[in-house]
Amino acid sequence: MDIQELLAKSIRTVPDFPKLGIQFRDITPVLANPTLMKQIIESFAESVADSKPTAIAGPEARGFIFGPLLAARLGCPFIPIRKPGKLPSDTFSVAYELEYGTNTLEMHKDALNETDRVIIVDDLLATGGTIQAAITLIEGSGALTIGTCFVIELQGLNGRDKIEPVPIHSLITLPA
Repeated sequence: MDIQELLAKSIRTVPDFPKLGIQFRDITPVLANPTLMKQIIESFAESVADSKPTAIAGPEARGFIFGPLLAARLGCPFIPIRKPGKLPSDTFSVAYELEYGTNTLEMHKDALNETDRVIIVDDLLATGGTIQAAITLIEGSGALTIGTCFVIELQGLNGRDKIEPVPIHSLITLPA
């Protein structure tokens, strides 16, 4: 069974969470499968290896699951992108829109520099607001975003449009 089939069988859809009308994609069963997790990280690593990243960044919270695993696999640092007030040093900050509200993300000002080539990793690409905000933070540091990796990409929410021309690697596409 290939990775798309395994993911399709493992990802659970929870209707009306966190609010009415949202079809939440629950990756908890994916996280419980170490073989599938290894396959995800290997697929991500293969997709970005030729671009020679110097850092992997991931937004809170599920980017913190897949991002450090990929960073360790590639031998480069992981850069956390967090909600306001969670990072202890000076930060860059950017506000953005979610599919069901607004939020703010922060990154340490000294996390990256103009020589860094960064891959952003998260579990899901929906409207693209979170990743667009992460790109803004990375580029605000002088670094370059050279790619993105997602376990799931939701169709019909136009997230891809917000982050192109940055390359996008997603393992499975599901309806929104």
